[in-house]
Amino acid sequence: MKKSIFVILSLILLFAFAASSQNIQFKGSTKNVVRTGERFNLVYTLNAEGNNFKGPDLSKFRVLVGPSTSQSSSIQIINGKVSRSFEYTFTYMLVADKEGIFEIKPAKVKVGGKLFESNPLKIQVVKSSTTQQNQQRTPNQGNKNTGEGDLKDDVFIRAVVNKRSPFQGEQIIVTYKLYYRINISSPEFNKEPTFRGFWVKDMLKDRQSYAQYTESYKGQEYHVAEVKKFALFPQRSGKFVIDPANAICQAQIKAQTQQRSRDPFFDNFFNRYKTIEVEINTNRLTIDVKPLPTKNKPAEFNGAVGSFDFKSVIDKTELKANEALNLKFTISGKGNVELIDKINIKFPPDFEVYDPKISKSITTSEAGVTGRKSFEYLVIPRTAGEFIIEPVKFSFFDLKSKKYKTLVSPEFKIQVAKGDGSAANISYSGINQADIKYIGTDIRHIKTQLPQFNITGAFFFGSTLFYVLLISPL
Repeated sequence: MKKSIFVILSLILLFAFAASSQNIQFKGSTKNVVRTGERFNLVYTLNAEGNNFKGPDLSKFRVLVGPSTSQSSSIQIINGKVSRSFEYTFTYMLVADKEGIFEIKPAKVKVGGKLFESNPLKIQVVKSSTTQQNQQRTPNQGNKNTGEGDLKDDVFIRAVVNKRSPFQGEQIIVTYKLYYRINISSPEFNKEPTFRGFWVKDMLKDRQSYAQYTESYKGQEYHVAEVKKFALFPQRSGKFVIDPANAICQAQIKAQTQQRSRDPFFDNFFNRYKTIEVEINTNRLTIDVKPLPTKNKPAEFNGAVGSFDFKSVIDKTELKANEALNLKFTISGKGNVELIDKINIKFPPDFEVYDPKISKSITTSEAGVTGRKSFEYLVIPRTAGEFIIEPVKFSFFDLKSKKYKTLVSPEFKIQVAKGDGSAANISYSGINQADIKYIGTDIRHIKTQLPQFNITGAFFFGSTLFYVLLISPL
C-alpha cells in the first residue's frame, strides 16, 4: 500500500513538473536610474533548473561580486493538486563610475539542452552629489542591509588585538574576524583599516585562503574566518585609536513562499532564499603604548625590541695588502628585526670599507613576525701590519625580562702582509665585487720598488766610447 502511494505521488510530481516546464521564464532586473559610485544589484531569475549560465558584458561597470548563484524550490498541494516550482537567481553587485545611458545585453542559460535569453536592460547613470558620496563613504556603527530583518547578530566583523598596552616598538597582532551563521560571500572592504603611528606588516598578503574555524561568542556558535591580520609595531608612546573599517558582502536569507500549502512540512523544507547586500562596520580599537624605560639604557641601543641573537663571521684574518675580506653580522629573532637599519662598527683607519650589503629573511606565523637581517661588509686593507677590529655591541629591549640586553661580537685580529705593490691588480672573493673599481686607472699608490733613471740629453756620437771604437781597428 505504501509503495503504491509513493509511485502515485512520484507520477503526480513528474506530471506537475512537465506541465510547469512548458512556461519557462528567464528575466533580468535592476534599477533604471543609479548614481555614480552607487552600489546596485543586477539579478537574473529563472523558473526552471538551468545550467551553463553566461552573463552579459559588464565592462561599462565595476563588478564587486558575482555572479553569485542561489536556488529554491517549492511544492504546493491545493485541493489534491500538486505543483512544483523552481527559481534560480544569478546576482551581480555593480558600481557605476561613469555617467550616461548604458545597455546591458541579454544573458543566456540552458534548460534541458535548449538555450534561453533574458530581456535586455537599460540603465541611466547620473552624477552623484557630494553629500550622497560622503554618506556612502562614511560608515556608521552596526550592520545595514537592503533585505529583510536585522542581521547584526548573524554576520559581523570583530577587530581583535592580542595586547592593548604594549611597549614602544613591541609587536602586537590585530586580527579582523568575520563571524557568520548564514551563507555569505567573501567581504569586500570599502574602507580599509588604517594604523597611524604604527609600522605595519600584512600577515595575510601572500595567503590564498582564510583560516576558518568555529567559535562560541556571547553564548552563540559561529563560523569564523580571519579576513585580515596585521603585525603592528608602535613607533612612539601614547594613546592611538584604530578607526573602524567598512565592508560589504552578499548574504542569502530565507524568504517565505507567497502561497502556502496545507502541509507545514513542505512549507518548512522548500522555503525560498533571497540574496541581499549586507554592510558591515568593525569596532574601534584603542591602544595605549608605554614608553621604553630610560634607566640603564645603553648608548648602543637603536630601537630594537624583542628577543634576538647576534652573530658575526669573517672569511679570513690573514691576507695581503690590497686584498679584500668579508665581515658579516647577523641579527635574528622575534620582534622588530626588519626595522633595524644599522650597527655601529669601528674599522682601522687604514681599511677601505664599502657600504654593507643588507639582506633579510622575514616570516610570519600565528605567533607573529620572526626573521633575520644581515649586514655584510667588504673591507680592503691598504697597508701591511697587524690590525684589530674591536668587538661590536648590539643592544635591545628584552620583553621577557623587561630589561635592556647587550650582545657583543668577538674581537678580530687581522694580519696584513706586504702586497706586490701593484694596486691595479687586486684579487679578492667577495659579494660586493661590482662596487670595486679598477684603481689602476685612477690615482696610483706610491711605488715600493727602486726606480730606474735614464740620463736625458746624452748621445752616442761624440762620446768617449765612440772614439775608442773608432780607433780600435787601427
